[in-house]
Amino acid sequence: MEIKVRPIRTEDDYDAALAEVDSLMDAVPGSSEGDRLDVLVTLIEAYEARHWPIETPDPIEAIRVRMEQKNLRQRDLEPMIGSRGRVSEVLSRKRALTLPMIRRLAKGLDLRAEVLIQEVPISRRAGKAVRKRTPRPAKKSD
Repeated sequence: MEIKVRPIRTEDDYDAALAEVDSLMDAVPGSSEGDRLDVLVTLIEAYEARHWPIETPDPIEAIRVRMEQKNLRQRDLEPMIGSRGRVSEVLSRKRALTLPMIRRLAKGLDLRAEVLIQEVPISRRAGKAVRKRTPRPAKKSD
Protein backbone atom coordinates (compact mmCIF):
# COMPACT_ATOMS: atom_id res chain seq x y z
CA MET A 1 0.00 0.00 0.00
CA GLU A 2 1.32 3.41 -0.96
CA ILE A 3 1.34 6.18 1.63
CA LYS A 4 0.16 9.46 0.18
CA VAL A 5 1.49 12.50 2.00
CA ARG A 6 1.71 16.16 1.25
CA PRO A 7 3.58 19.00 2.89
CA ILE A 8 2.08 20.90 5.79
CA ARG A 9 1.81 24.45 4.48
CA THR A 10 -0.96 26.09 6.50
CA GLU A 11 -2.42 26.06 9.99
CA ASP A 12 -5.36 24.06 8.63
CA ASP A 13 -2.94 21.45 7.20
CA TYR A 14 -1.18 21.39 10.56
CA ASP A 15 -4.42 20.92 12.51
CA ALA A 16 -5.52 18.13 10.16
CA ALA A 17 -2.16 16.37 10.55
CA LEU A 18 -2.40 16.60 14.35
CA ALA A 19 -5.90 15.12 14.27
CA GLU A 20 -4.74 12.27 12.06
CA VAL A 21 -1.74 11.58 14.31
CA ASP A 22 -4.11 11.43 17.26
CA SER A 23 -6.22 8.82 15.46
CA LEU A 24 -3.11 6.77 14.57
CA MET A 25 -1.49 6.71 18.01
CA ASP A 26 -2.34 3.02 18.52
CA ALA A 27 -0.98 1.98 15.11
CA VAL A 28 1.27 -1.07 15.05
CA PRO A 29 4.88 -0.17 14.18
CA GLY A 30 5.75 -1.39 10.68
CA SER A 31 2.14 -1.45 9.52
CA SER A 32 0.91 0.97 6.86
CA GLU A 33 -0.79 2.99 9.63
CA GLY A 34 2.40 2.95 11.70
CA ASP A 35 4.41 4.14 8.69
CA ARG A 36 1.91 6.93 8.04
CA LEU A 37 2.17 7.95 11.70
CA ASP A 38 5.98 8.16 11.43
CA VAL A 39 5.79 10.29 8.28
CA LEU A 40 3.15 12.63 9.73
CA VAL A 41 5.10 13.12 12.95
CA THR A 42 8.20 14.03 10.92
CA LEU A 43 6.21 16.55 8.85
CA ILE A 44 4.65 18.06 11.99
CA GLU A 45 8.06 18.41 13.66
CA ALA A 46 9.45 20.15 10.57
CA TYR A 47 6.48 22.53 10.44
CA GLU A 48 6.79 23.36 14.15
CA ALA A 49 10.55 23.93 13.90
CA ARG A 50 10.01 26.31 11.00
CA HIS A 51 7.09 28.24 12.51
CA TRP A 52 7.76 28.10 16.24
CA PRO A 53 11.48 27.62 16.78
CA ILE A 54 12.54 27.04 20.37
CA GLU A 55 15.34 29.33 21.40
CA THR A 56 18.27 27.90 23.27
CA PRO A 57 17.81 28.76 26.95
CA ASP A 58 20.00 31.23 28.80
CA PRO A 59 22.99 29.31 30.27
CA ILE A 60 22.48 30.51 33.84
CA GLU A 61 18.75 29.76 33.70
CA ALA A 62 19.53 26.31 32.27
CA ILE A 63 21.90 25.66 35.18
CA ARG A 64 19.30 26.85 37.70
CA VAL A 65 16.56 24.68 36.15
CA ARG A 66 18.83 21.62 36.19
CA MET A 67 19.77 22.35 39.81
CA GLU A 68 16.08 22.39 40.69
CA GLN A 69 15.40 19.21 38.72
CA LYS A 70 18.25 17.39 40.44
CA ASN A 71 17.57 18.97 43.82
CA LEU A 72 21.07 20.49 43.94
CA ARG A 73 22.39 23.37 45.99
CA GLN A 74 25.05 25.88 45.04
CA ARG A 75 27.69 23.93 46.95
CA ASP A 76 26.98 20.93 44.69
CA LEU A 77 28.33 23.00 41.78
CA GLU A 78 31.70 23.66 43.44
CA PRO A 79 33.43 20.67 41.78
CA MET A 80 32.26 21.98 38.40
CA ILE A 81 32.77 25.74 38.86
CA GLY A 82 35.16 26.28 41.74
CA SER A 83 34.93 27.87 45.16
CA ARG A 84 31.68 28.82 46.84
CA GLY A 85 32.35 32.45 45.96
CA ARG A 86 32.97 31.63 42.31
CA VAL A 87 29.72 29.62 42.10
CA SER A 88 27.87 32.58 43.57
CA GLU A 89 29.52 34.98 41.11
CA VAL A 90 28.60 32.80 38.12
CA LEU A 91 24.99 32.32 39.22
CA SER A 92 24.59 36.04 39.91
CA ARG A 93 26.11 36.85 36.50
CA LYS A 94 29.16 38.61 37.91
CA ARG A 95 31.59 36.10 36.39
CA ALA A 96 31.51 34.45 32.97
CA LEU A 97 31.69 30.71 32.52
CA THR A 98 35.08 29.47 31.33
CA LEU A 99 35.59 26.61 28.90
CA PRO A 100 36.71 24.19 31.65
CA MET A 101 33.62 25.14 33.71
CA ILE A 102 31.39 24.56 30.68
CA ARG A 103 32.89 21.12 30.10
CA ARG A 104 32.42 20.10 33.74
CA LEU A 105 28.89 21.54 33.94
CA ALA A 106 27.85 19.84 30.70
CA LYS A 107 29.02 16.49 32.04
CA GLY A 108 27.97 16.97 35.66
CA LEU A 109 24.53 18.42 34.97
CA ASP A 110 23.87 16.52 31.75
CA LEU A 111 23.43 19.72 29.74
CA ARG A 112 24.40 20.26 26.11
CA ALA A 113 27.54 22.37 25.83
CA GLU A 114 25.85 24.49 23.15
CA VAL A 115 23.45 25.73 25.83
CA LEU A 116 26.30 26.70 28.14
CA ILE A 117 28.57 28.39 25.58
CA GLN A 118 26.13 31.18 24.84
CA GLU A 119 27.26 34.58 25.92
CA VAL A 120 25.86 35.66 29.27
CA PRO A 121 25.63 39.36 29.96
CA ILE A 122 27.87 40.04 32.93
CA SER A 123 26.47 42.41 35.50
CA ARG A 124 29.29 44.90 35.96
CA ARG A 125 27.56 46.91 38.64
CA ALA A 126 26.11 44.08 40.70
CA GLY A 127 27.98 43.39 43.86
CA LYS A 128 30.49 46.19 43.57
CA ALA A 129 30.52 48.36 46.59
CA VAL A 130 30.05 51.99 45.84
CA ARG A 131 32.69 53.91 47.70
CA LYS A 132 31.62 57.28 48.85
CA ARG A 133 34.32 59.83 48.70
CA THR A 134 34.74 62.04 51.67
CA PRO A 135 35.74 65.54 50.78
CA ARG A 136 39.32 66.38 51.55
CA PRO A 137 39.93 69.25 53.85
CA ALA A 138 40.85 72.38 51.98
CA LYS A 139 44.52 73.21 52.00
CA LYS A 140 45.35 76.25 54.03
CA SER A 141 47.35 78.73 52.13
CA ASP A 142 49.77 80.87 54.09
